[in-house]
Amino acid sequence: MPHFRRLFGRWLRLRRLVRWRWRERQASVPAIEATEVPLRAALYSVEQMEVYGRALARQHRVRMRPGAERLLDRLQANERVLEDANTLLSNVVREQRPVTPAGEWLLDNYYLIEEQIQTARRHLPRGYSRQLPSLVAGPSAGLPRVYELSMQAIAHGDGRIDGDTLGRFIASYQSLAPLSLGELWAVPIMLRLALLENLRRMAARVMRDGTDRGLAAQWADSLNRAASDTPTDVVLVVADMARSEPPLTGAFIAELTRSLQGRGGAWAMPVAWLEQWAAASGQRIDELVAAEGQQQAADQVSIGNSIGSLRFLSTMDWRTFVEDMSVVEQRLREDPMAVYPQMDFGTRDAYRHVVEKIARGSRVAEERVATIALDLARAAAPHDGPRTHVGYWLVGEGATATVDAVAEAAPATARPGDWRIACPLPCTCCRSPCWRWWRPLACWPRAVARCPCGWPRCSGCWYSASWASSW
Repeated sequence: MPHFRRLFGRWLRLRRLVRWRWRERQASVPAIEATEVPLRAALYSVEQMEVYGRALARQHRVRMRPGAERLLDRLQANERVLEDANTLLSNVVREQRPVTPAGEWLLDNYYLIEEQIQTARRHLPRGYSRQLPSLVAGPSAGLPRVYELSMQAIAHGDGRIDGDTLGRFIASYQSLAPLSLGELWAVPIMLRLALLENLRRMAARVMRDGTDRGLAAQWADSLNRAASDTPTDVVLVVADMARSEPPLTGAFIAELTRSLQGRGGAWAMPVAWLEQWAAASGQRIDELVAAEGQQQAADQVSIGNSIGSLRFLSTMDWRTFVEDMSVVEQRLREDPMAVYPQMDFGTRDAYRHVVEKIARGSRVAEERVATIALDLARAAAPHDGPRTHVGYWLVGEGATATVDAVAEAAPATARPGDWRIACPLPCTCCRSPCWRWWRPLACWPRAVARCPCGWPRCSGCWYSASWASSW
């Protein structure tokens, strides 16, 4: 036995070391891809979002087992990119170079972004997202389902979130696939993470375009100096620019064209080379410049919507949202005694937490647990008084009966009778070994079982009842 404990301890230390190394490597490797586009899809109306919510509910395949912790690492990577973007844009302003409207939005509201990052880190403790149901397949495989819903809501609203659209979208999704209480409470933090993800993607694009514009400004300065001093050297500067293989992007072409356009003489040859260079790739300069202008306008709208949505998250009443969306809440409001709807929020939330706890330990849906408690309350005789109140079967003396009823409704793989274990200690009365069925749903160690001889023992037969009674 001591040898086994040493081996197990070494295995735990090795596991922690491997996980720590992996996280450090993930933090050091660039987790941000420059090719990631902003969360921007077809704009949907409220009615279209309802139809889309039902389509997602049919499409999603969910895994209830805990998954990997990825959102905190992503938040840290997003924070680094946003900080780098703020530094780059500050340097651009300091050098008195033009800044795009999207870049101005980021600069002016960076203080708000910092506050939201700190709020997200405070409301998302490590391991919290692992408890949420995650998707099995698709681009968001391994991520929480509610995070994917938040991403879709932001993508089809171009970063704009409002209470009516969000509520109807979630309600339509729940008409086919109800969300758990934990997922509903996670909606605001997941929306905040998704908005920060969208801002990071646009900030990465702003940085990339800013780098291209800075490179175009450098080549424009070199061409201007050559044309002013020795016009014959313009050919050499163009040749050097061609050998450097500059990026054929709208930002580079637009900035360089703006610097050279309207000038004749020595500048005619660089402009002609730009046209031939773009034509060799099947593009035209005027099309690239127009596309760059449209992209700047779209980025400005998306960033403005995302920042406005971050402010909205801080003002919305999420308690009302959770109670309106929760299927458990709707079931518990059918209390036969009609007392539950008159309770304050704290008491109702305590009842819902009991339902959530029982459902998590039994692999039974939360709505089913609430329905079982309601059925027990309805089955009680009217003259029984408190027994007709759903709270009697959740937090009162009837909680054990509710647990037993849920255990009967649990899946075959989660029923308590599936595991039969031997008591490691002999009975303190008859000194004989005891076999019993372990009840994992019981309130361990307060639930007391009995040996065949009648002596009380704690649930699971792991310790004597005298030890369990001290709890």
